[in-house]
Amino acid sequence: MLIFMLKSLRNFAGRRESQMLDIKIVNGKIIDVENRKIIEGDIGIKDGKITGIGSVPAEAKAVIDAAGKHVSPGFIDIHMHEEDFTLTKKEEYDISDTMLNMGVTTCAVGNCGNNRQGIVELHDFIKEKGNPVNYLTYIGHNFLRVEAGNSDIYKKSSKEQIEKMQKSVSEAIDFGAVGVSYGLEYCPGIDTEEAIAITKEIRGRDDLLLAAHYRKDAIHALDSIDEMAHIGKETKIPFQISHLSSCSAFGNMTEALELIQKLADSGIDLMVDAYPYDAFSTFIGSAVFDDGCLETWNKSYDAIMLTEEPFKGMYCDKELFEKARKDYPKMLAVAYVMNEEEIIEALNHPLVMAASDGIYRNHSGHPRGAGTFPRVIGRFVRDMKVMEFFDAIYKMTYMPAKRLKLKNKGILKSGYDADITIFDYDTIIDKATFRDPQVRPEGIDYVIVDGKIAIEKGKTSCNTLGKFYKRGEA
Repeated sequence: MLIFMLKSLRNFAGRRESQMLDIKIVNGKIIDVENRKIIEGDIGIKDGKITGIGSVPAEAKAVIDAAGKHVSPGFIDIHMHEEDFTLTKKEEYDISDTMLNMGVTTCAVGNCGNNRQGIVELHDFIKEKGNPVNYLTYIGHNFLRVEAGNSDIYKKSSKEQIEKMQKSVSEAIDFGAVGVSYGLEYCPGIDTEEAIAITKEIRGRDDLLLAAHYRKDAIHALDSIDEMAHIGKETKIPFQISHLSSCSAFGNMTEALELIQKLADSGIDLMVDAYPYDAFSTFIGSAVFDDGCLETWNKSYDAIMLTEEPFKGMYCDKELFEKARKDYPKMLAVAYVMNEEEIIEALNHPLVMAASDGIYRNHSGHPRGAGTFPRVIGRFVRDMKVMEFFDAIYKMTYMPAKRLKLKNKGILKSGYDADITIFDYDTIIDKATFRDPQVRPEGIDYVIVDGKIAIEKGKTSCNTLGKFYKRGEA
């Protein structure tokens, strides 16, 4: 009899354990992005999924009290630049750690035509080691040019090289890339015909996405938008214009947005992302800084700040600019050349979503990689009141999720992935600066990735929960 009772108790305990939630978030202000409302209540999480919202009576192994805090879908960054895992093997995570710290749970990488390693290597590393955030990836045209034997950014690719790239694009898509990215300004040798030609094997695929950094900015922006629309029309693949803020916030944003809207209304599947800062960053040796750039921007050399030693924090003159270009071409520089009011105009447009374009090198770079999403909420929504709250959250969650065709992310709903960010609306703000660009923001209390706690009470508890998702897996 005693043995029977002990077995029964063990079975009961086992059943009770199996029925328990992994995490329960209680008392939160749950953001219903679809219906633009706040739900007061709880969220249940088990086995990486949301099990219930509102009244959740089940017990849980861990309980998060979110009283007074907003509970949001994890932020999704459709445009950032991944780790160089040859460095990460020796050092700590860099860019993806800052992503996690500011509430991002999923990113699209391989942007602007540039992968920092092959996508198979990227996949294998994350499968073995984990990552702070989830990654999906494009295959970059500029990266493939080098792989095909053309390392001259000013040289057209040969017929044989284009054929190699066509094959590589097809292989990358078969492996699970979300699409193809272009860095047209970074590689003047890429003409429109080449950009179209490399998509030969994937044309007409509406399950993919093309993304591109403009060919030319400022006064040349409208021509660049027309070119990207042409690529989208010819390939019949949805097209994402990258970081509109750094390309058109020079006095011509209104015209750029009007053109984008006109093209979208004509039937071209065209959307945009933008980051909330009035300065851009890229490598000082890139073609972006070729002759004529300052005249185009109507700026002088001292609008450019270098971010790494031996010139960290120094503003350029002609001599320093030329020396850095020659001797330190891979050094990241910041260019203070855009207008904030035009960036706000872009972020409020219905075809524009928020994204960071975050990248670091030697822990130096631009604060957007650490502060974009808190800045949108804290500065533009709360403090300046130039964006509406639900619009901002939508542009950072469900909108990029739909654009990336993520079936289980971007909203808080039963059955969806438990990727969740909990923030304090009264205190959330970016703290990273151009001189110290990786400072953790304030007001991000918890981040949950795949149903597990990654940020707890504002501190990192685990930075290896992120996965590599092949297209269609998320």
